Amino acid sequence: MSSSRRRRGWLVPAGLLAIVAVMLTIVSFSVPLYRMFCAATGSGGTTQRALAASGTLGRLVTVDFSTGTAKGLPWRFRPIQGRVRVRLGQESLVFFEAENLSDAPIVGHASFNVTPDKVGIYFKKIQCFCFTEERLGAHQKVEMPVTFFVDPRLATDPSTTEVDNITLSYTFFRSSRPKHAADLARFANAPPDAAAGHTLFVSNCSGCHALDHAPDHATEGPKLAGVYGRRAGSVPGYPYTPALAAAHLTWDSTTLERWLSGPRAFIPGTAMPDAIDDAVGRRDIIAYLHSLSPASGS
Repeated sequence: MSSSRRRRGWLVPAGLLAIVAVMLTIVSFSVPLYRMFCAATGSGGTTQRALAASGTLGRLVTVDFSTGTAKGLPWRFRPIQGRVRVRLGQESLVFFEAENLSDAPIVGHASFNVTPDKVGIYFKKIQCFCFTEERLGAHQKVEMPVTFFVDPRLATDPSTTEVDNITLSYTFFRSSRPKHAADLARFANAPPDAAAGHTLFVSNCSGCHALDHAPDHATEGPKLAGVYGRRAGSVPGYPYTPALAAAHLTWDSTTLERWLSGPRAFIPGTAMPDAIDDAVGRRDIIAYLHSLSPASGS
């Protein structure tokens, strides 16, 4: 009897230990499981990952960008552009700037979501710095690209058909897993990317400029195929402003950089109002235009 009582006496603490072990297991896996659930369903405005845009274009929506840093992370973090207008299904490229204000390298990790929350399942990111832990050197500043599209199915879901404005938000935290972090310097040191420039051209320039295949009346600006290496104001039949028509310059990397960063400051009296705010974006657009010139061999 005493042996039986001893066995029964051990059953209670053993059972309690088993319950504690189960609870600890649930807690340890709850965050990863919740993240997996959000990634699969878009719950909480969690965006999705994709390899490429759908290729099907729909109506226009406005995407706003919001950024912040957690307490204790001495970084400055901002969107280069506050908002963009994109078509559903259109691959778009935007840039964010991060600057480490401290005297030491720091590894950060970005959390992200979109609002309204119900849009999360339709917001697809192809490339993003938020996928990995990121190291930023002391006093280093970099521009980081995000490539995304909004799934055209947004327009056919009864719960999202009324959505015209989407906000993509990021917050950078100091990383709890700094080992094996990627270095944000890879963006600063990357060579010009003509493919990225094409994406930027479509979203920033194609509303006013076409290449050679569009009818003359289809766009407001002159056609830009072959613009790299061309004399400014020289497309036959295009009504240039006197200032641009009289400009004695040839479009190359230097002149296009000055033009895209501020056309009216570069050539006073010109009609073009828009500038490309981010230096990386200008560099990539110029690389794309260069790739279209006969001298490039493409």
